[in-house]
Amino acid sequence: MALHTTDTLVELKQKVGSCIDEAKDRLHRLSKDIWSCPELAYEERKSHDRLVTFFSEEKGWTVDSHFKLETAFRAVWGPVGGKKNNNVINVGFLSEYDALPGIGHACGHNLIAEIGAAAAIGLKALVERTPDFPVPVQVTVLGTPAEEDGGGKIDLIRERAFDGMDVVFMAHPSQEDASWLPDVAEHDVIVRYHGKASHAAAYPWEGVNALDAAVLAYNNLSVLRQQLKPDWRIHGIIKHGGVKPNIIPAYTELEYYLRTPSRKDLPTIKAKAEMCFRSAAMATGCEVELEFARNAFHNVLRNPTLHGLYEVNGKALGMEFTTDEEVLKNSFGSTDFGNVSFIVPGIHPYFYIGSDALNHTEEYTVAAGDDKAQFYTLRAAKALAMTALDVLLCPELLQRAREELKEANLKEERALRGASEAKHCGGAAQH
Repeated sequence: MALHTTDTLVELKQKVGSCIDEAKDRLHRLSKDIWSCPELAYEERKSHDRLVTFFSEEKGWTVDSHFKLETAFRAVWGPVGGKKNNNVINVGFLSEYDALPGIGHACGHNLIAEIGAAAAIGLKALVERTPDFPVPVQVTVLGTPAEEDGGGKIDLIRERAFDGMDVVFMAHPSQEDASWLPDVAEHDVIVRYHGKASHAAAYPWEGVNALDAAVLAYNNLSVLRQQLKPDWRIHGIIKHGGVKPNIIPAYTELEYYLRTPSRKDLPTIKAKAEMCFRSAAMATGCEVELEFARNAFHNVLRNPTLHGLYEVNGKALGMEFTTDEEVLKNSFGSTDFGNVSFIVPGIHPYFYIGSDALNHTEEYTVAAGDDKAQFYTLRAAKALAMTALDVLLCPELLQRAREELKEANLKEERALRGASEAKHCGGAAQH
C-alpha cells in the first residue's frame, strides 16, 4: 500500500470515520451518562470515573486515572517510554466534562468529552489496522477539568502535562460550524467589602455600609464602560448584598469577569477595574479585598494550517462553515484552551449540534443531551481525526503548524512589550 498517494489518504480518512461509527453506541452512552450527572469545576468525579472506565475497558490504552489533578486523567496508546529516536508523533485529544451551576451541561461539555474519546479511538483503530502505516504514532487523551471555572488546562500546563505532545485537538459545540473563532483573554476577580453592621433605622450613623460600596463599585464599572475599547468587556454580579433590610450590611461580595481580545491588554483593564473597586471602598469607609483568580485565560492563537485542514475535512463531511462576519469577528467567549494554543500547535473549532439554542441557556442543556446532537458530534470527531491523519502523513504540514505557532508567539511577545513600554511612557508623562 503506497500511503503517500492522495487516493490512499482519502481512503484512510474514510476508514477512520468508519472506525468512529463502529463505536457510536458506546460513545453515545458515554455522552449521555456525563450529561445526566452534571458536576461543577474540580468536582467532576462521576464524569471523570466514567471516562476512566471507558478507556480502561478499551483494549490497548494505558490509563492514569488521576493525572496531575484529582479529576483529570490521561489515556495513552502507542509507543511506551517516550519518543524513540524522535520519530514518534504524539497526537493529543482533549475532553472537557464540567457543567454550569443550576443549568447543567448548557455548554455541551458532555459532547466535548465524547468528541475527544471518539477521535482518539478512531485514529488508534485506523493505525492498528494499517500494518504499513509509515509513521510511529502515539495517541494521548487528556481529561481536562474545570474549564467553566478555574482553568484546569492551565493547571495541567503548570504540571507539564502537555510536554511531548506534537499537536492537540478538541472541538466545542455551538450554533454553527466554524474552524476558528476569536476567543478572548479573560481574568476573574472576587471583590469583598467589609463594613460595620448597625440598626438601619435606630442608629444608621453607627454603621459602615458595605452594600453602598458594592453598588458604587457596580456603578463605577458601568460608567467606565464608556471609556473602554469597543471589544473589551467587563461584566459581573453582586453575589452577597446583606442579610436583612434593617441591618446595615457589614459584608458584600461581587464577582467580575474582565475580557480583552489579547492577553496584552488584560493588565490595563485590570488596573482600571481595580481603581473602581478601591474608590468605592474609600468613599464609604469600607475595607476592600481583591482576589484575582489563580489562572488568567489567554486568547486562542490561530494556526492557519491546522484550521485550514479542518475546514477542508469538515466540508468533505458536509459541514457548512459560517461566513457571517459578525460571528467570525465578534466572539467574546473565553477558554483555557487559549493557554494551550501558546505552547502546542492545536485547534479548538466549533460545531453545530442541530439546534439554534444559545450556549449557557436551559434550551442548550436540552439540545446537548438530545439524540439529534450525535450525528453532528461524531461528524466533528471525524473531521478532527482526518486532520490528524493529514498531519501524520505529511511532515511538511506539521512543520508548518509548528512555525506558525512560533510566529504567533513572537507577535504576541512583541505586543506585550509594546503595551508595557506604552504604559511606562504614559506613567512618566503624568509625572
